[in-house]
Amino acid sequence: MRPVELEAIRRGEIDLAFRRWDRPRVKVGTRLRTAVGLVEVVSVDQVPLSALRAADARRAGAASLAALKEALAPRAERPVFRIGVRFAGTDPRETLRDTVPEPAEVATILTGLDRLDAASPIGPWTRATLRIIDTNPEVRAPELAAQLDRPTPEFKRDVRKLKERGLTESLAIGYRLSPRGEAVLDHEDGSRERAPRRTGTPLPRTIGAPATRALRLVDVHTLEDVTAWTRRDLAALHGVGPIALDRLDAAMSPLGLRYRD
Repeated sequence: MRPVELEAIRRGEIDLAFRRWDRPRVKVGTRLRTAVGLVEVVSVDQVPLSALRAADARRAGAASLAALKEALAPRAERPVFRIGVRFAGTDPRETLRDTVPEPAEVATILTGLDRLDAASPIGPWTRATLRIIDTNPEVRAPELAAQLDRPTPEFKRDVRKLKERGLTESLAIGYRLSPRGEAVLDHEDGSRERAPRRTGTPLPRTIGAPATRALRLVDVHTLEDVTAWTRRDLAALHGVGPIALDRLDAAMSPLGLRYRD
């Protein structure tokens, strides 16, 4: 789903989606991880196109019934599925990554990392990946992968495995270790001096790399930083387009933040 649709689901404004599938691709009870948190599938039904009504279009976020049918026109040989959805809360990985483990739990985490290393065709990789992210926060994945002489897709796949354990965080550009990941690495290597973690809410990944780079150049790194700027002034920055501005606005709204007047 598009970011604007996900935001509408989070706000409760959209609770339906329609798809042309050859068979159901999701099950009732499935919880999908998205940029706004968890989205739960609450119903999946095959319906004839002729049964759709204006109310369905509104609940799916379409401008009109005609617009919804136009969006479903491709792949007309496939049946239409009506998917009920609801916002199901914050991604539990967000809570996990802020939880600093006790020593006994650190041992369990390290055992899990050892299993990942043992199962890998390239040999041990978990500690090297944690270390390179720790020393290079907010650096693009291809640059980190090159330093480790690894293909970028494989590197990103392995970082996702660490993220599942709450050890890393994905940023608008690059990654950083979570407080949990820092505690685990410090247990292995000894604690080290790190730059203070930025306070505030990170910029959403959905604004895109060009907008993120442009904002960083003017020292805007969080949503709270954005509030010091007018929308018009940010729009004047090369790389910050209307879509990025809308997505910033959507991310700020639930926090009670907005552009400066």
